[in-house]
Amino acid sequence: MNLYFNTELAKNYCSHSQIVRILTEDWLANNVYCPCCGTYPVEQFENNTPVGDFYCTSCQEQYELKSKHAKSLGSKIADGAYHTMLERINSNTNPSFFFLSYDKKDWKVNNLIIVPKHFFTTDIIIPRQKGIPNRPNYIMCSINTGALPNTGKISLIEQGKVVHQDKVIEQWKKNFYLREMKTESKGWLLTTMSYIDRLPNDEFSLRQLYDFEHELSLKYPNNTHIKDKLRQQLQFLRDQGMIEFLGRGRYRKVSQ
Repeated sequence: MNLYFNTELAKNYCSHSQIVRILTEDWLANNVYCPCCGTYPVEQFENNTPVGDFYCTSCQEQYELKSKHAKSLGSKIADGAYHTMLERINSNTNPSFFFLSYDKKDWKVNNLIIVPKHFFTTDIIIPRQKGIPNRPNYIMCSINTGALPNTGKISLIEQGKVVHQDKVIEQWKKNFYLREMKTESKGWLLTTMSYIDRLPNDEFSLRQLYDFEHELSLKYPNNTHIKDKLRQQLQFLRDQGMIEFLGRGRYRKVSQ
């Protein structure tokens, strides 16, 4: 996989945003496979297509690309209109997202991750006012990838190193069951997974998860059985092979 952009494509452009869009989209179209099925390369939609930027000709998965000039992707990615984004992620045609960071000095890719669409919930879409002058009621948004469990951020390129394709596809398939879950159930499960990621060791106790009870009660104020719900999520994750039950309220994270 070539990690450098074809800068010749942008030599007649002055706008930085146009240059970045042209270079990153061309790079993805010529270097990246479908992380769902492995078909190479992904195809580009015509400009201004509302559903996404790219699609797979084999499995029909749809993708959108977001890029930023940085060494790392960070925990928040700027996006477009807040209400439009909410509508998209709740639709049947919502895309999965490629998030790319690049080095402007060398026009080289530093990191590329894919967040499958089944990890998207309204909780990770954060409204912000900045970005549209003279339109005070037009709210922009950011995507809070920091709120996602680690397993929902699948690396294709990590700090300039390409991850093997088989590993990427394997990680994608491990969580495909999320597509069949209802929104509320999925929200609870993803939140539990993110809390498990925050625990310092691979082995952890039920009591450690109970420490998040207050946070969960703020997030789900209508639920008065937080601990019961946490135990339910752990049972589900155990059945999916995501964690291992060790007995006496102790668990172990399964390596992804």
